[in-house]
Amino acid sequence: MRDGTVLRADVYRPSAKDPLPVILMRTQYGKSDAQTGPRYQPPDWFASHCYLVVVQDVRGQGTSGGTFSEFTHDMDDGYDSVEWAAALPGSNGKVGMYGSSYVGATQWLAAVSAPPHLTTIVPANTASDYYDGWTYEGGEFRLAFVQPWAIGSIALTAAQNRNDQAAVAQLTAAAADRTRWMDFRPFKDLPPLQPENPAVAPWYFDWIRHWRRDDFWRQFSIRDRYPSVKVPVLDVEGWYDAFLAGGIENFAGMAAHGGTAEARDNQRLVIGPWDHVNWGRPTSAPAPLLRDIGAVGDSPINDLMLAWFDHFLKGEDNSPDNPVAGKPRVDYFVMGANVWKHAPSWPLPQTDWTTFYLSGAGGIADRKGQLVSTAPGIEPSDTYTYDPAFPAPSVGGHSCCGAQSGPQGPYDQTPVEARSDVLVYSSAPLDHDTEVTGPVSVRLWAQSTASDTDFTAKLTVVKRDGAVINLNSGILRTSFRDSLSDPKPTPGQPSQYEIHVWPTSYEFQAGESIRLEISSSDYPQFAPNPNTGAPFGQDSAIQTATQTILHDAAHPSAVTLPIIPG
Repeated sequence: MRDGTVLRADVYRPSAKDPLPVILMRTQYGKSDAQTGPRYQPPDWFASHCYLVVVQDVRGQGTSGGTFSEFTHDMDDGYDSVEWAAALPGSNGKVGMYGSSYVGATQWLAAVSAPPHLTTIVPANTASDYYDGWTYEGGEFRLAFVQPWAIGSIALTAAQNRNDQAAVAQLTAAAADRTRWMDFRPFKDLPPLQPENPAVAPWYFDWIRHWRRDDFWRQFSIRDRYPSVKVPVLDVEGWYDAFLAGGIENFAGMAAHGGTAEARDNQRLVIGPWDHVNWGRPTSAPAPLLRDIGAVGDSPINDLMLAWFDHFLKGEDNSPDNPVAGKPRVDYFVMGANVWKHAPSWPLPQTDWTTFYLSGAGGIADRKGQLVSTAPGIEPSDTYTYDPAFPAPSVGGHSCCGAQSGPQGPYDQTPVEARSDVLVYSSAPLDHDTEVTGPVSVRLWAQSTASDTDFTAKLTVVKRDGAVINLNSGILRTSFRDSLSDPKPTPGQPSQYEIHVWPTSYEFQAGESIRLEISSSDYPQFAPNPNTGAPFGQDSAIQTATQTILHDAAHPSAVTLPIIPG
């Protein structure tokens, strides 16, 4: 690297006389693994199609030198690694990149630095911003993803890299007891990551200190740098993935603001019925809607990647049956109908934005809350008590990275709806099949006795057999209602809050109902808001709050759905 640090890579070489393009993966999860298995073919499979394949351990991980720090070095190291790979013996100078999750982040962080020989990237399951939609969401800390991942994965492997056996032992023990540490407060003193020892995980405590989207986070942001990215992108996401919203934002942002006409015209997004763990689950798994589908139409994901690389790195023509590039394209799987569709843009251009208003008693006593097409008149509000010591449980969701620690996927929400701090509003059973594809917005009129609290919204389908399956969800820390960088105390009067429910695609069948759940917690997917108004993670104080949800003519709480005609 430019500072003299040595990073190490495995290079897979086919038998070939002519120079070949390079496919590069930069990973913090071990170059010998190369993310093979549930996602990718092994490197020698790609090499067998006449590519030099380079799989590199990032700084401070695996066999590479230097000190590990998440995000910090990946712009400069990405640039230097692309240019090094382009100059390898046998290379023709064209470099593509691939990989999922953080291995998608290393591609975007390289791309924003614009190395001259980078030709295309193929990221998957990755984000647009490392504050919003990665470490925090709606201003709230993504506990079930960030903490177990830090302890049991990247801090542990960084300790192994520097041969810190004491830290390895402590982190290994902590990783086996995730629930205990997710309950630990305050976050700034988390023992397994040893705040007193700056060698273990100083980057984690930076994330806690920087609980607002400040300059610390802006230095890494992808969404702020689309004009700097000058290459075509094929992005693969899942409807229950931890970084779905950011992947979609990257597609739309690059199609509108990419740094070259070629980049803007060659953005492709694939969204399947998947969570973060892999592309598909066995159909016997207890998560309805997730499907073991490894194909987009008739093209398996790895074959689609290969066709993309062949086009941009080798100059091969598009197939008439499966044009990989030439104009922006979204391939999306409609759950419920179980079919693939495609569109030229996001949101879909034919979207009929349809508003349903909250009405009736949504509380546990009556459960007569409704979603109706006309704004209600005069009617009473709904009230519940939110206790941070007894938060509503996460049952599925869009977390990461292991099924045990990070709630992800679609599951029956009936146990959640048995709680008194969860409000429920349902449509009448639909009289015809109805496709909902796109982002969902909730405008919630609410009042709290706390100076800062959370509100959550979850879109579900009520099946004909009574099961209630989550489609997606969103959260807002109320002090962040106007800005992620400049939080303000919650006003002591009714206020409107906009909650961004992450996108979905589902075809409601005739006889099914649309349902919206409103609450103030989703644990452990998110850290429970202590209701004190204190900066995040600095103390252990909590207090209960009385939450009032208004839905009347003066306070028309509503959800807006992206209905797809026909």
